[in-house]
Amino acid sequence: MTTEISGDLLIKDDLRFGIVVSRFNELVTERLLSGAIDTIVRHGGSADSITVVRVPGAFEIPMAAKALVGTCSAVVCLGAVIQGQTTHHDYINHSVANAIMELSQSSSIPVTFGVLTCQTMEQALDRAGGKVGNKGHEAALAAIEMINVLKQLSNS
Repeated sequence: MTTEISGDLLIKDDLRFGIVVSRFNELVTERLLSGAIDTIVRHGGSADSITVVRVPGAFEIPMAAKALVGTCSAVVCLGAVIQGQTTHHDYINHSVANAIMELSQSSSIPVTFGVLTCQTMEQALDRAGGKVGNKGHEAALAAIEMINVLKQLSNS
């Protein structure tokens, strides 16, 4: 018989969420933040259970996320790196993605990736509540689902 474990999208317990958001490209990141907070509240969480940590840019997100790991049930990482005239964005994107992935794997809680890596501001805005949805919302949903998956795995 096959066993299947999947998490639902309801916050059933008194959970704490950390959201680390970059101030750089604030026009985009504030929309991501609004989407994440709204999602947590709509799925049963309390606005009072959310700690928002603002950092200068995407590069600083992993350090703040690591500091939240011991105090939260999940950490949602939000930022926007938009391609400029140099390859600077490539170094930031790869470093941040790898650091968030490593933190997620080494911690006992979900650490989700909501950092946009776009070529233009238009693409970023499309992913921050525009035509392509809101990646802040999606990162918060992933955190909620993973909390529930990990809870089931620890009970099995």
